[in-house]
Amino acid sequence: MEVSFCQTLSFNADNFDYDVVSQENGNATIIKFPIDEKHYSPGDVVVVLQDAEIVFHGIIGKIQDGEAYASDPRGSLLAATVQ
Repeated sequence: MEVSFCQTLSFNADNFDYDVVSQENGNATIIKFPIDEKHYSPGDVVVVLQDAEIVFHGIIGKIQDGEAYASDPRGSLLAATVQ
């Protein structure tokens, strides 16, 4: 029997450094961001908060060259333009 664990990473939208890979209606649906590959892995959950509201909730699909790719195709409210 194999046991796997996932972690939840939480970020504040005001100071979260990410790039938009895909967007819909002005909201980021796939993002990439720097990550420490030694501590995190695909399957980990990403939550981005704006004050008390969740604006992005997704799962890391892959990690490549020190960047994680996460998607929230249905409920993202994270701005597709990084300010």
